[in-house]
Amino acid sequence: MSSIPLADASDLAPAARRTLLVRGLLVVLVVAALAVAIVAARSPHSQTIVALPNKADTIVVLDLSASIGSDTFSRIGATLSSLARSRDRYGLVVFSGQAYEALPPGSPATDLAPLVRFFVPRQAGAGFAPTYPRNPWSDTFSAGTEISSGLELAHTIATSNGVRRPAVVLVSDLDDDPGDLTRVASIILAYRRDHIPLRIVGLNPSPQDASFFEQLVGPSAPIVQAGAAAPGAQPRNRTPFPWLYVGLVVAGAVALAAHELWTARLDWEPAR
Repeated sequence: MSSIPLADASDLAPAARRTLLVRGLLVVLVVAALAVAIVAARSPHSQTIVALPNKADTIVVLDLSASIGSDTFSRIGATLSSLARSRDRYGLVVFSGQAYEALPPGSPATDLAPLVRFFVPRQAGAGFAPTYPRNPWSDTFSAGTEISSGLELAHTIATSNGVRRPAVVLVSDLDDDPGDLTRVASIILAYRRDHIPLRIVGLNPSPQDASFFEQLVGPSAPIVQAGAAAPGAQPRNRTPFPWLYVGLVVAGAVALAAHELWTARLDWEPAR
């Protein structure tokens, strides 16, 4: 006999359905977590300092004007390091009073890594203040600030060079020339018109400047404050292992095994 005859077998039907449901949910949890872990491992991605649209052709607009002092250099270094660690592709526009294209759209993120060293402080020794390497922009390029020049060039690149899914990241202290503010507002309206996402990484901007740009870009894209890079920090191009999903797989498997051990299978049939 493989089952126990019961006169009230129908009363056990709800418990049987509940047990089947629990077992099915545990199996689904294990399979889903395992599938996500495999996809995450095969499609690596490193989180950047600012949230970007998926598979966007991102153009970074970097402020190197004279208002960017050494106290904010490390924030630029931390931002570039964060972007360089990702597996995405970027273009780079550098601006001060004027702008130029430093990297074309679609360049590997690792192409940003060589720039990081100019913005990471060096510790000369005990008792000495950290210093920054001499960069190629300080003497001949860094001058007044016209944020509109950087944003306008990025907009031109995004709309004229066959960029499929453009997005722009402005990295700046937002200390713009007062005579440039009207032009900035106009170009940001052009971004909205052409549906080009604009994100801002603030290099310790003043509350007034941050408030002005927050009003321009709207609440959907809040300004992200860049942190400072530690002395001697270098970008690392690596992909985090999906430990969370692996943990879910293990937890689901353990729960399923425990359920099967503690709830021994019981078969019954209606009494004849």
